[in-house]
Amino acid sequence: MAEEKVEVKDEKKKFFSENRIELLCAIFLGITALLTAWATWIGSLHGGNQATNYTKSNNMASEGNSEYNSGLQNYLSDLMAYNTMVEYSFEQEIAEQANDTAKAKLIEEKLDNYMTENGTDILHEGLKWAEENDADSPFDMPGIYDKYFEEANALLEESRALLKEGQQDNTNGDTYNLVNVIYSLVLFMLGIVGIFKRLPNRVVLLIIAIVALIAATIYMFTIPMPTGFSLGNYF
Repeated sequence: MAEEKVEVKDEKKKFFSENRIELLCAIFLGITALLTAWATWIGSLHGGNQATNYTKSNNMASEGNSEYNSGLQNYLSDLMAYNTMVEYSFEQEIAEQANDTAKAKLIEEKLDNYMTENGTDILHEGLKWAEENDADSPFDMPGIYDKYFEEANALLEESRALLKEGQQDNTNGDTYNLVNVIYSLVLFMLGIVGIFKRLPNRVVLLIIAIVALIAATIYMFTIPMPTGFSLGNYF
């Protein structure tokens, strides 16, 4: 009876038998292979988003720079138009002081036509503001200079946001590559478990591989998914 109890006790202690180790290796090899494929796929999606965001960012930056140049040209054009209006107004004032009513009226009509045909909406807004506030110049209106570059600044801001998003995609893609490196190490360790002759050595290597697999998987699920990702899009 004593011998039978010893044999049963030994069997209970021997949890990691050779057959169990082989079975666990096969199971975790399959799991690791699937997780490696998943990490590779998600990493490639991040890489695709990175390239797309970089391209969009460059295009937006080009459009923003173009709009900035256009805004600057409009500003200079309005400045020149306003200077011409000031000259007409000065001539009209001289004619009125000289009691030359006909000439003053002619200059006034000329000024009205010039104002209608020249100047952007921003200049006309500034002229209206100057008249209502008895200001010396429409360019004294608060924020008028920034109005010429509103569209350019909006495009450049969007370009910077896309660039930042692309950099984040690049970081996330690199992180998934790191996870794949760890999975490759796990696959390697699981693959060489059978080489060791002593059972304790196999057990130690198997445990290390499983711990590395779990740690890498937990770390992987802390990485953000690609923007707009949904499995439903692929079915």
